[in-house]
Amino acid sequence: MSYTVFKTFPTLARCQDHDESDLVRGSSAVRVLLSSFMSAAPQFATAGYGLAAVAAWGTSDFLGGYATRRANAFLFTAVFNLGGLILVSTLAGIGHAPFLSERSAVWVLAGGILGSAGVAVFFRALSTGKMGMVAPVAAVLSAAIPAIIATFTEGFPGKTPVIGFFLAALGLWLITRADGGNAPENLGLAIIAGVGFSGFYLCVREAGSGSAFWFATLTRTGGLLVTGLIVVLQRSFRDITPAGLRLAVIAGCIDSFGTIFFVRASQSGRLDEAVVISSLYPAVTVLLARIVLKEHFTRWRFVGLLAALAAVPMIAAQ
Repeated sequence: MSYTVFKTFPTLARCQDHDESDLVRGSSAVRVLLSSFMSAAPQFATAGYGLAAVAAWGTSDFLGGYATRRANAFLFTAVFNLGGLILVSTLAGIGHAPFLSERSAVWVLAGGILGSAGVAVFFRALSTGKMGMVAPVAAVLSAAIPAIIATFTEGFPGKTPVIGFFLAALGLWLITRADGGNAPENLGLAIIAGVGFSGFYLCVREAGSGSAFWFATLTRTGGLLVTGLIVVLQRSFRDITPAGLRLAVIAGCIDSFGTIFFVRASQSGRLDEAVVISSLYPAVTVLLARIVLKEHFTRWRFVGLLAALAAVPMIAAQ
């Protein structure tokens, strides 16, 4: 039937051949576009998850720094870890996510211990110092230490990371340069916190792949172990207000989502890209401190803040 029609109407046959060739070319173009999209999707996923971690961690740090002004930092962080642990373990159970391998679990627990100790010290520094000054110091160090270790394991970094080191040093000097010649209060705690955060990043890298929910669950477990032990040794069971308890649970849940987002960012692309983007969380903390607490910055400290934040992506760039 179709042969008779095409034989009778050759123009129609040529049109069909033309349409088929257009269809073939169109389908090829679609395949190329889909292939390009799929190859680019992991990069967009890394950026998206990383920015989500920035929002979550920056917000939880602000809440923690504000609440620990009237609470013991380690007790607050213990409740913080407990609240987050209940949330993420429930999500892991509901999602029936496969558990991590023994090796990965050990690394994640270690990362949780280091990271949570850093968080407790960080909250202490935020509560008694200036959020806009403390947060960038911890962020720069948490990005710089993995970059330095990578220099020995993966070779000397390029020009951009080296420029970032000098920019970070300049930013830190401007931030820590107080009007009266004294460094801001609890700068040492911010440095310790940065070391703890970098340990968390490195442990997550060593842990490899696995469910982000179980990563967050074991991170909170390790954190609860170390902070709970310190609370028991200090016997500071009541050094927190009811409002502080609520803020601790809320901040712990938000921070746990940040951990999930960071793990997904590191698994969706390069770890250094995930660390670079996620290390920008002080921008959120500083912004909230400026808007809510009306923190004042001198001109040079503001320049130092910008330099420190700009140095974060440069330091970890490879």
